Amino acid sequence: MTRKAAKSTPAFVPLALRPGFLVRRLNQIHYAMFFDECKAFDITPVQYGMLTALQASPGLDQKALGMEVGLDRTNTADVVKRLEARGLVRREQSAIDGRVKHVFITADGKKIVKAMYADMIAAQERLLAPLPETERQTFLELLRTLVEANNEFGRASMRAL
Repeated sequence: MTRKAAKSTPAFVPLALRPGFLVRRLNQIHYAMFFDECKAFDITPVQYGMLTALQASPGLDQKALGMEVGLDRTNTADVVKRLEARGLVRREQSAIDGRVKHVFITADGKKIVKAMYADMIAAQERLLAPLPETERQTFLELLRTLVEANNEFGRASMRAL
């Protein structure tokens, strides 16, 4: 619906026809499935994503790490602090700029990423299971298109997918 049509039409748009509502609801469903499949680990999807990013790129500074997972500076620092308290990451102050902290995944962090992998994949597959196999890739491509095209409007920018 265009902005002009929305202004001229007093009809109520049901929640089930609002993309924002559906995206938020799907995210809630994903979190529930992730926690169900990964309950033994007490790790959130964001924490797992951060650990995965650090495994791929050890030593990212906190700002770059936030951009990898689409989190603002405050939330990135909070998640890193929680992971650090569990011994899954460690921070080191930059030798070049004392205000910058680099984050490294620990051996325990690598172990948990590996141990959780099959359960995380099960959660992803469970989420996509209602779609026919032939539509899953299209759905993911459409999601990526929307995220990339609207990335600048997020509370925190994310590095290009």
